[in-house]
Amino acid sequence: MSVKREIITPEPYWNPLLAGILLGMVLLSTFVITGHGLGATGFTTRLTAWIGMYLAPISTSANDYLGGMVEEGNPLNAWISWQVIGVAFGAFISAYLAHRIAFKMDGGKFLGGSKRPITALLGGILAGFGARIAAGCTSGLGLSGAAVLSLAGFTFLGTFFAVGLLVSRFMKEEK
Repeated sequence: MSVKREIITPEPYWNPLLAGILLGMVLLSTFVITGHGLGATGFTTRLTAWIGMYLAPISTSANDYLGGMVEEGNPLNAWISWQVIGVAFGAFISAYLAHRIAFKMDGGKFLGGSKRPITALLGGILAGFGARIAAGCTSGLGLSGAAVLSLAGFTFLGTFFAVGLLVSRFMKEEK
């Protein structure tokens, strides 16, 4: 007895111009409704403070960086936490509706195989560390900062892309 599998073709990606215009409208709406731009790394800091409240409450409260978030109550009650949760939930629904949910590892050309997860994790950690030092992530400092013509936003975006291009040249595998 053979089992036939139905192959579902994923929906095409949106037109980049249309997606950019819609992202701009979302960013403008966020500024108008909440008074804040978009961002994400503030959530990871608040998540760290929340975990610290349970694992090491005295040290977390005494920490200059995390202590203020604990004093405000539950760090996860901040608007940025719900924004990140909403983005993750929305992305999942969008991927599901477009038939684009798949568990795979991309990047065969650049450090494919067993090196890929390690370099992706290291790159993510370095980007997150840089975002905290810069006081904002790509969306918070780059997108929202550039939208309000912030010098820091444009400096961050230029540096982020320049370093990314430079590192990609060093990371390519030889054929």
